[in-house]
Amino acid sequence: MKLLNVKAVLDRDKGMQLTGHDAEVMKILGYDEVLKDLDDKSTSYAILSHRWVTEVNYEEMIGLAVMEPRTKDRIRGRSGYMKIIKSCEQAMKDGYTWLWIDTCCIDKRSSAELTEAINSMYRWYRDSQMCYVFLNDVDDWAFPAKQDFSRLGWVNGWPEWFSRGWTLQELIAPRKAEFFNKRWESIGTKEDLASVLEEITRIPESVLRDGRVLRSIASSERPCVAQIMSWAADRKTTRVEDRAYSLLGLFGVNMPMLYGEGPKAFQRLQLEIIRASSDHSILAWSPKGRFGMHKSVLADNPSCFRGYHDIQELEPHRFIAELEHGIRWLGLDAATNLSRLMGLQRGADSSQLFRFDVTNLGIQMSLPVCPQQDQDALSTKYFKAMLPFHDHYGNLVTIDLQCRGHSFCRR
Repeated sequence: MKLLNVKAVLDRDKGMQLTGHDAEVMKILGYDEVLKDLDDKSTSYAILSHRWVTEVNYEEMIGLAVMEPRTKDRIRGRSGYMKIIKSCEQAMKDGYTWLWIDTCCIDKRSSAELTEAINSMYRWYRDSQMCYVFLNDVDDWAFPAKQDFSRLGWVNGWPEWFSRGWTLQELIAPRKAEFFNKRWESIGTKEDLASVLEEITRIPESVLRDGRVLRSIASSERPCVAQIMSWAADRKTTRVEDRAYSLLGLFGVNMPMLYGEGPKAFQRLQLEIIRASSDHSILAWSPKGRFGMHKSVLADNPSCFRGYHDIQELEPHRFIAELEHGIRWLGLDAATNLSRLMGLQRGADSSQLFRFDVTNLGIQMSLPVCPQQDQDALSTKYFKAMLPFHDHYGNLVTIDLQCRGHSFCRR
């Protein structure tokens, strides 16, 4: 990763402010390299999380000192440049030599470098010693502890930083984070603000305090897929593909960046999650009032998971017990159906419930289903499939399926 040399950036800025003899001395002495390739594992560095405004890119950052005066003054006048300087000052104050800022530490002219950065970004935030969170629309001395709908630019009564897609991983991944207002005054740490942050984001306080629970996609302590997706349900990104790309690190998966593919990026993300996990909650999403047949069993975007932040996974034996109760309650052919359930309960066939196969024909899996009678289309078969999860009210989470030949679609 490319990191800013904090002292070199500040020395260069100081040199550009000088005139006359002092400026000539600075030119003779020269400036240290402002950006350097280093290893995130062995380097101690701070990192910045922020909402983009008028930023300074990689090319401008490395060439600033040799630009003609008018261009140089225009770049140094941007709010994004002042953010870099203030971040470097804070890093130097805290004893850090190196700092990473996404806007100027990635050469986005290189598609290979951009892809590597996006796939590595969660790790970079996780490996940082400190994350500075800059809230450019907060001018108070204290962190906002309640919604304020009168604030211009705030979203849902909270600072805009909480509504952006990329800042989700930037909140969870770092071990330590400190929040700053628009004047770069500290207004609290992630640890001290964990309960307020949970109220704002619905991310459990345990995850905010220790993001390591997300490291293993198969961990028993890890929140289910639908819960993690729900955290991103109300977040936006400038590019539609970034709604998927910004979630890669949270699910521990990687994939190529294909800007221009649009919503297909989120489909690809879900397929990568399925390949790495047997979590059925990836199917626990709502069609949001859409009627008729849905083209896929997968969701269109994270917003489909809104409201699924509190579903609870059921252990196999408990799930099967609830299915048995459901079969009797529905008055189905208990003798036939219960014989199938007994095999699952003994464990002989239980692996069927936790296996996904992704093929060129679609996703193949086994789910318990109940037939549904449709009076308007007697020739079409409808089913209600049951997932091993409880909703907010303690009911089994179900999805509606429509049979199409040898396959099924969401209804």
